[in-house]
Amino acid sequence: MARAPRAPWKRASPRKRAGKASKHLTPSQKSAAKARARRAGRRYPNLVDNMRMAAKKTTKAKSATKKSAKARKRKTSTSAAKKGVKKTARKRGTSAKQKDPRGGLTAAGRKAFAREQGAHLKPGVTKRDSEMTPQEMRRKGSWAVRFYGRAKLPPLVDARGRPTRYALSAHAWGEPVPKTVAAARRIAAKGERLLARYHRAKAKA
Repeated sequence: MARAPRAPWKRASPRKRAGKASKHLTPSQKSAAKARARRAGRRYPNLVDNMRMAAKKTTKAKSATKKSAKARKRKTSTSAAKKGVKKTARKRGTSAKQKDPRGGLTAAGRKAFAREQGAHLKPGVTKRDSEMTPQEMRRKGSWAVRFYGRAKLPPLVDARGRPTRYALSAHAWGEPVPKTVAAARRIAAKGERLLARYHRAKAKA
């Protein structure tokens, strides 16, 4: 048969067993304990009401600690979110500086690409056909065929009818921005003509 638990006043103080100093009730806690005893018809001082007040103090302290921890966690998460937003904004700002809004990359964008990818990009050739060197013909012709001569073209305009970055690449090479497949194919055909001119010039040399 299970033994009935001993009354708290017959047990040794757990704080003394742990080697800790005893804690005393504050004057307000003593007043509350006394009022509680009076309502229950008990004489005061007594251990029951004192223990109840001490327990309330502990519960209140724990609650305050939890609230403080939650507040710190909330503050940390808010701070992290703000940092994330700032970082994203900085990244977007950097990306915007690297991309020419009219098409292609800016000088800063080409430098960043070289730094990250190890490839040294050159600006597009925008000269008139008659002013191009054979190497410039080869570069522009190769770009035009590679970009707009592929079997399946990526979208040239978005849902609002604005040219995509893919279409805007033509501006960086001195060509009109294509909004239709036919316009893109015309640029590819021009690229093929430039490559043919390059090969003829190379053969003569």
